[in-house]
Amino acid sequence: MFTYLRAVMIGIPAVLLVYVLGYSNLFATEYRSAAADMAERFIPLPQFDRADYDTRLLALAHVSSPTIAASSTATSTSASTTPRLWPVKTVYPNVGAILPFKRVVAYYGNFYSKGMGVLGEYPADQVMAMLASTSEKWAAADPTTPVVPAIQYIVAVAQAGAGKEGKYILRMPDDQIDHALDMANQMHGLLFLDVQVGQSTVEHELPMIEKYLKMPQVHLAIDPEFSMKFGNPPGRVIGTLDAADINYAAQYLATLVRDNNLPPKMLVIHRFTEDMVTNYKKIQPLPEVQIVMDMDGWGSQAKKKNTYLRVIASEPVQFTGLKLFYKNDIKPPSTGLLTTSEVLGLTPAPIYIQYQ
Repeated sequence: MFTYLRAVMIGIPAVLLVYVLGYSNLFATEYRSAAADMAERFIPLPQFDRADYDTRLLALAHVSSPTIAASSTATSTSASTTPRLWPVKTVYPNVGAILPFKRVVAYYGNFYSKGMGVLGEYPADQVMAMLASTSEKWAAADPTTPVVPAIQYIVAVAQAGAGKEGKYILRMPDDQIDHALDMANQMHGLLFLDVQVGQSTVEHELPMIEKYLKMPQVHLAIDPEFSMKFGNPPGRVIGTLDAADINYAAQYLATLVRDNNLPPKMLVIHRFTEDMVTNYKKIQPLPEVQIVMDMDGWGSQAKKKNTYLRVIASEPVQFTGLKLFYKNDIKPPSTGLLTTSEVLGLTPAPIYIQYQ
């Protein structure tokens, strides 16, 4: 036998000889993992609770009976022909969606300006303490909906002057955005990057902050008030965004979600007039992106409620928000900020609350 093998191996190339001696079943035993013969363990994927989602939407719409249709074609009462607008029937989000399972409570502003909101008016430690206290107040007002705090930082600020690019905006440096991100992380909360495009565009500005939008805790807000499509400098007239702009932002975020295996993003759109958002019926929420229409006009309690119902509730998209102004909302004839119970009494109840 060995003589035969020796004879056969004469003239065999070295590489083949190594294979025969080292790896063939003739000379070597088979190496196998210790777990190779064990039964495969099934690990179920996370499941999205559609029943809980639907129940929460009905609660926001103050619909007590689940037998009442949740689509916009249902009627509010058996004797009424007025279409029921809420809750909106749209796509279910992917697993990991924040809304409507949690209510977002955000503090807004820019660190360079005391006049643009809470973030620039107080030191960071004080802002976080105030936000924590405010979040607790909202959690107590609606114990069925946990609250997640958020920092909403204006990363592109509309300017009166055109600047070198002629876009009438000032982009914030990374160290300022990092500061906002650090505040959000310290609170185990979220960061919203707020964009005022001026005479730029959504398409041009989003890549500037893409590295942050790839982070799971970072979301986006865009402000039509300062989108100057018709060449006016910001602040002269109220700007506008079309459904096409909003859908572009949503698709941009959706691509980041898919490519980076992220939970769904939120996209907040500020609004306090009809013309600030055109063709609202064409806005398309996505499984990867939840869209919030936020009423950010200021004034008395009655004025804010009326604007919310006329501009936000009457033109449903998906979710709603409300901004409260610590200073402007208390100017006469107002007698104070809307209370948590007054806000939650709106139909639909806002799931996103912002303070400036």
